[in-house]
Amino acid sequence: MIKPSEYKSALNIRETEVAIKLVKDFFERAIAKNLNLTRVSAPLFLPPETGLNDDLNGVERPVAFGIKEQNEREVQIVHSLAKWKRHALKRYGFEVGEGLYTDMNAIRRDEDTDNIHSIFVDQWDWERIIKHEERNVDKLKEIVGLVYKSLLETEEYMANQYDYIKKDLPENIFFVTTSELEEKYPDKTPKEREYIAAKEHGAIFLMQIGDKLASGEPHDGRAPDYDDWALNGDIIVYYPVLDIALELSSMGIRVDEVSILEQLKKAGCEERKDLPFQKAVIEKRLPYTVGGGIGQSRICMFFLKKAHIGEVQSSIWREDMMEEAKSCGINIL
Repeated sequence: MIKPSEYKSALNIRETEVAIKLVKDFFERAIAKNLNLTRVSAPLFLPPETGLNDDLNGVERPVAFGIKEQNEREVQIVHSLAKWKRHALKRYGFEVGEGLYTDMNAIRRDEDTDNIHSIFVDQWDWERIIKHEERNVDKLKEIVGLVYKSLLETEEYMANQYDYIKKDLPENIFFVTTSELEEKYPDKTPKEREYIAAKEHGAIFLMQIGDKLASGEPHDGRAPDYDDWALNGDIIVYYPVLDIALELSSMGIRVDEVSILEQLKKAGCEERKDLPFQKAVIEKRLPYTVGGGIGQSRICMFFLKKAHIGEVQSSIWREDMMEEAKSCGINIL
């Protein structure tokens, strides 16, 4: 756990709760307007046989339970709604240029908790329909720009609400690929490269995550059946309160009928091609989309200048972490 020296929250717990709602309400309106999104309801749990749950890096265990009324049929708490959203866009009758967003709550039982990681995940999951010919880097950058615009507008709004909040985000986000960072900093780890780039530029969109780099290892893990590894990335900002690179959003253009097969083969899980969702992509029965997740607690933490994610969300923490937080003025909810 990072313990910033002389840290003191500018807001008490009750004031923080008020500020959290200000951040969330404003950003939600901004992202919906800028990306032309409609809010929809979303599931908290899904049957595993649908293939709709997010597999993340493929090793995280979902929380599962049986439903008494349905002969103990097993369902899983979602990890995210990356796949479900694409299915919903078709079912709900959305058209090209339109999209949806939802409040996604998840439990990630295998998460290693620290200042910015919790077993409870809350994010805005969003998805928008694009044409097949728009599956390119230029379209990806255009959409990233609209997400970043929403972040800039929110920072401006919060800076006007509270005197202690200063604007840290640069006017423009810097685009860079994982291979470019590896070539520039071959002796650094992926996380060290992210930190160097984020601190230099203030905000970066790190592209092409999931495939192997020249070193033979991927920059980071990505499930092979939703993001196209050549057309995805993370919005990462430099966060001076903790002196870290802070990921606020993971997003990308989604796989089509060709890239999903290529990526399933690379990941060694070609058997997934027979699952309902994956089969629908391969058979071109789902729209082509771009989408992602934006961490609600992460952006509240960033805009409110908090030292621990537990200051802006209620979760469960180790006892030693709770004691450490208390000793350095961090008010865990």
